[in-house]
Amino acid sequence: MPRAPVRPPCLVGTVFRGSEAVRSGRLTRHQLHSSAWRRLFPDVYACSALEVTHELRAEAVTSLLVPGAVASGRTAATLWGVELAGSEDDVECTAPGSTGAGSVTGVRVGRSRLSPEEVTRRRGVPVTTPLRTALDLARIRPLDDAVVALDRLLQPGLVFLDEVRAAAELTSGRDCRRIRTAAALADGLAESPQETRLRLLLGRSPLPVPTAQYRVRDGGRFVARVDLAWPDAKVALEYDGVWHGEVQHVGRDRRPLNRLNDAGWTVVFVTAADLHRPELLLARIARLLVSRPRAR
Repeated sequence: MPRAPVRPPCLVGTVFRGSEAVRSGRLTRHQLHSSAWRRLFPDVYACSALEVTHELRAEAVTSLLVPGAVASGRTAATLWGVELAGSEDDVECTAPGSTGAGSVTGVRVGRSRLSPEEVTRRRGVPVTTPLRTALDLARIRPLDDAVVALDRLLQPGLVFLDEVRAAAELTSGRDCRRIRTAAALADGLAESPQETRLRLLLGRSPLPVPTAQYRVRDGGRFVARVDLAWPDAKVALEYDGVWHGEVQHVGRDRRPLNRLNDAGWTVVFVTAADLHRPELLLARIARLLVSRPRAR
């Protein structure tokens, strides 16, 4: 019968430096490479009883791999509960320029000195505050991806749009224009990344600017809330995610649609395929806006 792997109690449920565990006599090199432990990064291991999440990898990076590192960017957002990074995505962190940490696969290190006001702790990990995280997300390329990330961070109310825009105006140096542009384009209202992308597409088009998350009323009675709307023309856009049309949602989706139709509204459902053919989508909306009578 195979022998159970050795698990010293002090290492159970932890992340640790393999070399230190061997040097201290807690493990032999052979034991270190057993099924009891998972290698996360060079010389950094985790107890195999732990689920390898992005948060766990962030803990390993900031506590062991990169001295003085603070989780930032998409990693910080994920630690704040906005999942912009999956378990296999690079851990993003910011470290002082003087740190000796080199390039490690799976880790993206930005060099910058953060002020104490820009750093806090979340789930035991040093992390940038929501405001500093927002400014870092605004640096993402391409610009649409930055706005998507900002909208997702803003949506749960971790930080407010006016705070982000005010802080963006005070930034200087590298990427300051990009940060201000992304902050100006974000609105924090979209409930999915594709809604943000749709809004940005419309904003770059010759079409009138729609109202986001518009609450439709008919005779003072609430009818529905729609993703984007041109109230004067009674035209609404809804981004049609993959869940639309599933049996458990059909009744829920059809009721507001029927109420909108009864109130004289036309609803356009936009799919991912439409975003790949934006010229056709924009032409379709333009025709509707021209043909629809103006609401009085």
